[in-house]
Amino acid sequence: MNRPPLPSPRTPFDAQLPSPELWADAPAPAPAAASVPDRATVLVTGSGGPAGISVVRRLVALGHRVVAADADPTAAGGALASVAVTLPPGDHPRFLDALLGAAAVYGVDALIGTVAEELPTLTAGVDRLTAAGVATWLPDLTAVDLCCDKGAFAERMDQAGVPSPPTATTAEGAGSLPGPWIVKPNSGRGSRGLQLLDDRDAVVAAMSADPGLIAQTRLSGREFTADALVDRDGRLLTVVPRWRDETKAGISVKGTTFASAAVTDLVSDALAAVGLTGPANVQGFVADDGTATVVEINPRFSGGLPLTLAAGADVVATYLSGIRDPQAELPFLWFTPGVRMSRYFAETYTAPDGTPVADPCAPVAVPVEVPA
Repeated sequence: MNRPPLPSPRTPFDAQLPSPELWADAPAPAPAAASVPDRATVLVTGSGGPAGISVVRRLVALGHRVVAADADPTAAGGALASVAVTLPPGDHPRFLDALLGAAAVYGVDALIGTVAEELPTLTAGVDRLTAAGVATWLPDLTAVDLCCDKGAFAERMDQAGVPSPPTATTAEGAGSLPGPWIVKPNSGRGSRGLQLLDDRDAVVAAMSADPGLIAQTRLSGREFTADALVDRDGRLLTVVPRWRDETKAGISVKGTTFASAAVTDLVSDALAAVGLTGPANVQGFVADDGTATVVEINPRFSGGLPLTLAAGADVVATYLSGIRDPQAELPFLWFTPGVRMSRYFAETYTAPDGTPVADPCAPVAVPVEVPA
């Protein structure tokens, strides 16, 4: 398939950007909850995943009517939204038809997808979505392909001069790759299929047995994730880095926001190299000497999104504004460094007829004692 040429490494991020210090120290703008249009309805896909649940919760908190969609009829996000609908998986031939049907029934005027694998189908159907009155903001598929193909992403980072781990996509290439090693599927999410190996022969054997794997030199240092939002013209609106203090199954359960010029520059360069717009989740490491290295970009909201929102950068409301008004000049978003998150499990309940059941452990307001 013929694709347009990739952008140069510094395009289109050469515009004046706020420094990380400005992003971190300036006051966060107040949420625009009062600007919700009458009868506005947002459909959110992937409402069973951490990112989808976070988007649903934020939109509901802002006063939007939300249709939560997922392939799992028991997805938790459905119990948190105004309406829950079940759609086939994004690669199903009737996925778009089902989505359009739900949009027509519930008067949907805007779509937020939180599943990267759905993007090719949504992009192919953008004319049908527009004709149905459903506003979208979808990234260029070239950028999506680069983000979802870890081998191609590493190659693009190397071409652009963006620091990334040495990578091998074949067993032969792994034979000369510096160790220790991490072996993982070339396409996938979270920590599924990830192997930490210290023996070169084991790396070569794993890749020989499964050509769908890649190998990378394992990085040392502190792991970070950065939530970012890039407007339609390529302006970087925010970078909110956070330390991944503790993770389970690839999802951050404890984290802390921080400000770093090195990480912000790295994220800017990596996003420019792939030409991504909209929400992005950039992952990497900061070495003991302060050097930052990018590992991957996910072209979607992240599972740790609530921490970015808590730190003051409302990327969800801003993204929705850009969906509904493609000509809008979206604001730069600031955040507070040092905000900490500790995630816990929460449950939703429904009766046999599908109606909500009250949470027996619902939190109550507890006064916080502040030392004198």
